[in-house]
Amino acid sequence: MKIIVSCLFLIPLLSFSQNQQGITDYAKSITPNELKELLYVYASDYFEGRNTGSRGQKKAVDFLRQFYSSHGIAAAQGTENYFQPMELNIKGEIVQSENVVAIIQGNEYPDEYVVLSSHLDHVGIQKGLIYNGADDDGSGTVALLEIAEAFQDAVAAGQGPKRSIIFLHVTGEEKGLLGSSYYTENPLYPLANTMVNLNVDMIGRLDPKREDKDPNYIYLIGADKISQELHDISEATNKKYTQIKLDYTYNDDKDPNRFYYRSDHYNFAKKNIPVIFYFNGTHEDYHGPGDTPDKINYEMLSKRSQLIFYTAWELANRKDKIKID
Repeated sequence: MKIIVSCLFLIPLLSFSQNQQGITDYAKSITPNELKELLYVYASDYFEGRNTGSRGQKKAVDFLRQFYSSHGIAAAQGTENYFQPMELNIKGEIVQSENVVAIIQGNEYPDEYVVLSSHLDHVGIQKGLIYNGADDDGSGTVALLEIAEAFQDAVAAGQGPKRSIIFLHVTGEEKGLLGSSYYTENPLYPLANTMVNLNVDMIGRLDPKREDKDPNYIYLIGADKISQELHDISEATNKKYTQIKLDYTYNDDKDPNRFYYRSDHYNFAKKNIPVIFYFNGTHEDYHGPGDTPDKINYEMLSKRSQLIFYTAWELANRKDKIKID
């Protein structure tokens, strides 16, 4: 349900102490062309559909590790050179897999954490066809990479975040949210100090079922369920920077799709950590071989990624932690 808050109330929610032009410049570094370049690699046949534990998934985690390493973004503590390994039981078969976790340390509250997540896996090869998963969740994966690069640009300019930013690429989402469940049961950083999880799962396409054919939208799920303040900050940030239509259709507790329970943010929500799930809705290529990078709307992928960057920026740089309801 969309909650209307007066503009006068929203203004104090945002941090105005930072150089606003600098923030905008960092966000604008998240470009359609760079997202496209990354996604045409990540959703290529080379990665064989990134099925959990498969050869293609191993190639995918190597790609992610190389990106963070080459951009000077540190591996999270307790990882094996960015990898959080795990053993999963998938339908009676023991599978070795790993999350990929990087961090940018906060300069004022380094022991408080904003977690950005996306799932790195897809459904692999079925009946001889490679299911590339460009939208699901190649779009969220490359969004995290570009957001991380934007934050690292801010660090290089002496404007690093006050709180630490964790970039969490989880495995096994398609098998039952397994990688995020493993992380929240075996956290690399204390969950008690984890302020929020922004989860990015499918943000590169348009929902063909929308009566409003304007592409300038994103579905937001979960923002008001644990912290009303998170919802208000999200709304104010969007109004200030990106002006995307924030659609709360799937946030309704009575929505039959139950998307709130169907992506990786839910494992954080179960631990009473405030979450936002960013989502473009399903389409005809959902979990099909047609989910390919040529069908992505890169302008909207860029704009949605910028919204997530701005929201993470506001959360990481505000004076106080957001309140739990």
